[in-house]
Amino acid sequence: MPISEQRLDIENIGNATVARFLDRKILDETNIELVGRELFALVDSDRRTEIILDFDLVEYLSSAALGKLITMHKKVSTAGGKLLLCNIHKDILEVFQLTRLDQVLTLCTTLDDALAKM
Repeated sequence: MPISEQRLDIENIGNATVARFLDRKILDETNIELVGRELFALVDSDRRTEIILDFDLVEYLSSAALGKLITMHKKVSTAGGKLLLCNIHKDILEVFQLTRLDQVLTLCTTLDDALAKM
Protein backbone atom coordinates (compact mmCIF):
# COMPACT_ATOMS: atom_id res chain seq x y z
CA MET A 1 0.00 0.00 0.00
CA PRO A 2 1.54 3.35 -0.98
CA ILE A 3 2.33 5.61 1.93
CA SER A 4 0.75 8.58 0.13
CA GLU A 5 -2.64 6.84 0.03
CA GLN A 6 -5.36 8.79 1.80
CA ARG A 7 -6.80 7.37 5.00
CA LEU A 8 -9.87 9.64 5.14
CA ASP A 9 -12.73 10.43 2.80
CA ILE A 10 -13.71 14.08 3.28
CA GLU A 11 -17.20 15.38 2.50
CA ASN A 12 -18.82 18.72 3.28
CA ILE A 13 -22.43 18.51 4.46
CA GLY A 14 -23.82 21.94 5.22
CA ASN A 15 -21.34 23.66 7.55
CA ALA A 16 -19.91 20.34 8.72
CA THR A 17 -16.88 18.51 7.41
CA VAL A 18 -17.40 14.74 7.59
CA ALA A 19 -14.20 12.70 7.70
CA ARG A 20 -14.82 8.99 7.09
CA PHE A 21 -12.06 6.61 8.05
CA LEU A 22 -11.26 4.28 5.14
CA ASP A 23 -9.34 1.62 7.10
CA ARG A 24 -10.99 -1.19 9.04
CA LYS A 25 -7.98 -1.37 11.36
CA ILE A 26 -6.09 1.65 12.62
CA LEU A 27 -3.32 -0.17 14.43
CA ASP A 28 0.15 0.35 13.00
CA GLU A 29 2.25 3.41 13.68
CA THR A 30 2.54 4.46 10.02
CA ASN A 31 -1.24 4.42 9.49
CA ILE A 32 -1.83 6.29 12.74
CA GLU A 33 0.67 9.01 11.75
CA LEU A 34 -0.96 9.37 8.31
CA VAL A 35 -4.45 9.58 9.83
CA GLY A 36 -3.20 12.13 12.36
CA ARG A 37 -1.65 14.32 9.65
CA GLU A 38 -4.84 14.24 7.59
CA LEU A 39 -7.01 15.05 10.61
CA PHE A 40 -4.79 17.86 11.86
CA ALA A 41 -4.58 19.41 8.37
CA LEU A 42 -8.38 19.85 8.42
CA VAL A 43 -7.96 22.36 11.24
CA ASP A 44 -4.42 23.69 10.72
CA SER A 45 -4.39 24.10 6.92
CA ASP A 46 -8.03 24.01 5.81
CA ARG A 47 -9.34 26.01 8.81
CA ARG A 48 -12.30 23.68 9.28
CA THR A 49 -13.85 23.81 12.74
CA GLU A 50 -17.12 21.85 12.51
CA ILE A 51 -15.88 18.28 12.09
CA ILE A 52 -17.58 14.89 12.33
CA LEU A 53 -15.42 11.77 12.42
CA ASP A 54 -17.32 8.79 10.99
CA PHE A 55 -16.05 5.45 12.33
CA ASP A 56 -18.51 3.27 10.39
CA LEU A 57 -15.80 1.12 8.72
CA VAL A 58 -13.43 1.00 11.72
CA GLU A 59 -13.39 -2.32 13.59
CA TYR A 60 -10.10 -1.97 15.47
CA LEU A 61 -8.40 1.09 16.91
CA SER A 62 -5.10 1.12 18.82
CA SER A 63 -4.47 3.13 21.96
CA ALA A 64 -1.97 5.25 20.00
CA ALA A 65 -4.83 6.28 17.70
CA LEU A 66 -6.75 7.49 20.77
CA GLY A 67 -3.96 9.99 21.37
CA LYS A 68 -4.52 11.45 17.90
CA LEU A 69 -8.23 11.85 18.67
CA ILE A 70 -7.44 13.71 21.90
CA THR A 71 -5.04 16.02 20.05
CA MET A 72 -7.65 16.58 17.35
CA HIS A 73 -10.24 17.45 20.02
CA LYS A 74 -7.83 20.02 21.51
CA LYS A 75 -7.09 21.57 18.10
CA VAL A 76 -10.77 21.92 17.22
CA SER A 77 -11.64 23.29 20.68
CA THR A 78 -8.79 25.82 20.52
CA ALA A 79 -10.09 26.96 17.13
CA GLY A 80 -13.53 27.51 18.69
CA GLY A 81 -15.09 24.61 16.83
CA LYS A 82 -16.90 21.38 17.48
CA LEU A 83 -15.72 17.77 17.01
CA LEU A 84 -18.23 14.91 17.02
CA LEU A 85 -17.64 11.18 16.53
CA CYS A 86 -20.28 8.84 15.10
CA ASN A 87 -20.99 5.27 13.99
CA ILE A 88 -18.65 3.78 16.59
CA HIS A 89 -18.68 -0.01 16.78
CA LYS A 90 -19.48 -1.59 20.14
CA ASP A 91 -15.95 -2.82 20.90
CA ILE A 92 -14.42 0.59 20.22
CA LEU A 93 -17.18 2.29 22.20
CA GLU A 94 -16.25 0.10 25.19
CA VAL A 95 -12.65 1.33 24.93
CA PHE A 96 -13.89 4.93 24.92
CA GLN A 97 -15.94 4.17 28.03
CA LEU A 98 -13.11 2.35 29.85
CA THR A 99 -10.69 5.22 29.17
CA ARG A 100 -13.42 7.76 29.97
CA LEU A 101 -12.92 9.39 26.59
CA ASP A 102 -16.70 9.22 26.20
CA GLN A 103 -16.76 12.01 28.82
CA VAL A 104 -14.27 14.15 26.87
CA LEU A 105 -15.31 13.50 23.26
CA THR A 106 -18.84 13.95 21.94
CA LEU A 107 -20.07 10.58 20.68
CA CYS A 108 -23.14 10.25 18.46
CA THR A 109 -24.95 7.12 17.36
CA THR A 110 -25.37 7.98 13.67
CA LEU A 111 -24.16 10.55 11.16
CA ASP A 112 -27.64 12.07 11.11
CA ASP A 113 -27.50 12.42 14.91
CA ALA A 114 -24.11 14.15 14.65
CA LEU A 115 -25.30 16.49 11.89
CA ALA A 116 -28.31 17.46 14.03
CA LYS A 117 -25.94 18.44 16.89
CA MET A 118 -23.73 20.67 14.72
